[in-house]
Amino acid sequence: MDTKDLQLFVTLSECLHFGRAGESLHMSASAVSRSIKRIETELGHRLLERDNRSVRLTEAGRQFQQYGRQALAQWLTFHDEMAGDAERLSGEVSVYCSVTAVYSVLSEVLEPFRRRYPEIEIKLHTGDQADAVSRVLAGDEDIAIAARPDKLSSRLQFQTLTHSPLLFIYPAMHCAVETQIQEFVERVHEMPWGALPFIFSERGVARSRLDHWFRSQGVKPNIYAQVSGNEAIVSMVGLGFGVGLVPELVLINSPLKDKVRVLDVQPPLTPFAVGVCALAQRLENPQVRAFWECAKSSYQIEF
Repeated sequence: MDTKDLQLFVTLSECLHFGRAGESLHMSASAVSRSIKRIETELGHRLLERDNRSVRLTEAGRQFQQYGRQALAQWLTFHDEMAGDAERLSGEVSVYCSVTAVYSVLSEVLEPFRRRYPEIEIKLHTGDQADAVSRVLAGDEDIAIAARPDKLSSRLQFQTLTHSPLLFIYPAMHCAVETQIQEFVERVHEMPWGALPFIFSERGVARSRLDHWFRSQGVKPNIYAQVSGNEAIVSMVGLGFGVGLVPELVLINSPLKDKVRVLDVQPPLTPFAVGVCALAQRLENPQVRAFWECAKSSYQIEF
């Protein structure tokens, strides 16, 4: 079994979707399926449980996923060491992400990248994560740390690094919003979603999913404010202005996390898939490809 087979399985095991894995590997979903069956035959173990609605790893699949990640990481390190000075890369890579993503996601990639490619300069730009994909599409950035859009442009490649649940939060301080929520929680009444003041993101994946959630509930939201950036939502909710929706990654890294509480909402919204995003044609650039491959091999994904 070669590294291409390992990469194919690891890619599929991370997204658990034959179509998305095929897009990432420039293969059809049927070709990915045939390759997986061949790998399972070679190993003598079923690695995936499939039905019409989902794909799940078996116990053997989880063990092989761990082996594949370790083997690919070791191969990349060995390849870099053997390449030596003759293939030493230099130049620069521009990266865009939110401030939260810098220390919650990007930090896992930067240390091994700087160790392997000390002569590549990183130009880091920060801002609203909702702008990440559009900046890559516009050619303003080589790579972005972003939430995967529900509809991904055919011009883009996306590699998932981690997942983050989307959480409803409300003020921990005693205020009108907190009192209103506690009264309904304690009485086990249906939450008056249409009456609660909401702090919305102006745009982005979280906004589109929240809009869809309200439509599915048949409720017209009471929008108190619309803000740019999830960090601002935590701040406004913590100050008692309303209820908000933020990724868990943002909340656990916020200095104001003790100012808010998480509201248990069932069923929960679909979690964010957070990862690296780049134009497919940009990945032909050696420096950009080096960053991309380093992210894939160094970040440990948890499901």
